[in-house]
Amino acid sequence: MKFNFPKEEKLKSQRLIEQLIAEGRTLKTFPIKVIYLSDASLECHQIACSVPKRNFKLAVRRNRIKRQMKESYRLHKHLLTNNNGKNFAILFVYIGKEKPLYDQIDSAIQSSLKQLAL
Repeated sequence: MKFNFPKEEKLKSQRLIEQLIAEGRTLKTFPIKVIYLSDASLECHQIACSVPKRNFKLAVRRNRIKRQMKESYRLHKHLLTNNNGKNFAILFVYIGKEKPLYDQIDSAIQSSLKQLAL
């Protein structure tokens, strides 16, 4: 299993992001909220990460949290491989108010990916 995060796995399509927000289902595992949508047209899972500017004014802090979420997904994306060929568009939103520890983000993303795989 390769632990990489190629360009094909990054969610960039504005149409798909709008559809994800409008029609997506939600999971909450504090401090991460996961919005996901099963899409048959996707070749692989695609993700995006978001941190609200309202809670973290400095871009440096927002970007660090996003990097931590992407790293955690990269290490645990193998949990989604056993889902009968379904591919997901996933949006990870950080909903906490304080700067998190990596362990908190890692455990939240790992448990939400396990829930998605069911």
